[in-house]
Amino acid sequence: MLSSVTQIPAADSASALAHFQSALRFETDCWDVHDAMNSGRQDFVLFDVRSHELYERGHVPGALSMPHRKIIESTLASYPQDTTFVVYCAGPHCNGAHRGAIRLAKLGRPVKLMIGGITGWLDEGFELEKPE
Repeated sequence: MLSSVTQIPAADSASALAHFQSALRFETDCWDVHDAMNSGRQDFVLFDVRSHELYERGHVPGALSMPHRKIIESTLASYPQDTTFVVYCAGPHCNGAHRGAIRLAKLGRPVKLMIGGITGWLDEGFELEKPE
């Protein structure tokens, strides 16, 4: 009797490779964001897409507060069209980052989602920036 893991066979290696390589075009993780920001190689804009109130309680250092509903052409006007945006929200239980990514993609902007959000950031042992 097969387990619920193997009841549906794994994809062939070529399909698995295509799938997992493709996923990295859509997402990044907290460690890579932290590394880029702390090594001077930040070539993206990081948006915290939660409410301004939640942002003020604590956010990823260097992130800008941009609630997903505020992502419209006029709020992006100061950024070159080819700017890559990385979005995050509270964590895996929140779909705000997906909503922000959809809005950016509809505006023709390159976008990646930081998987894990605030929860992932804290799980990695990284600190949040909080008001004094």
